[in-house]
Amino acid sequence: MLRYLPFLLVLALWIYAFIDCLNTPEEEVRGLPKVVWVIIILLFGEVLVGPVAWLVAGKARRAPVGGGTPAGSPRGRRAEWVAPDDNPEFLKSLKENKGEDKKDDEALLKDWEADLRRREDELKRRESGEDPQPPQS
Repeated sequence: MLRYLPFLLVLALWIYAFIDCLNTPEEEVRGLPKVVWVIIILLFGEVLVGPVAWLVAGKARRAPVGGGTPAGSPRGRRAEWVAPDDNPEFLKSLKENKGEDKKDDEALLKDWEADLRRREDELKRRESGEDPQPPQS
């Protein structure tokens, strides 16, 4: 089993580099056109030249998280995702809707309580043998 490990590692690197190349946007590919990189990875994959060349020279790498990015990079133009509890706009929208929701909740609670009282009264009348009143709309 251990003798197959190098072959499996080479195969895994080959597959990873191929899929990574296919999924990489055209503007992030460096040096050669994307189609040429795919051919290089496929032709020279068994000897690891193609996949290693792609990983080292073919794909533009991003700056580490928290590091500065140039203003012209695609990452610099993209809006950063912010967690809801850190997003002031989201928190503000919660505060604005709170009063309306509270009124709606109170009205719904009063309706439920009235319905519960009506059902309890009807159940007491049934148990005591009285004729239940027709349901009121």
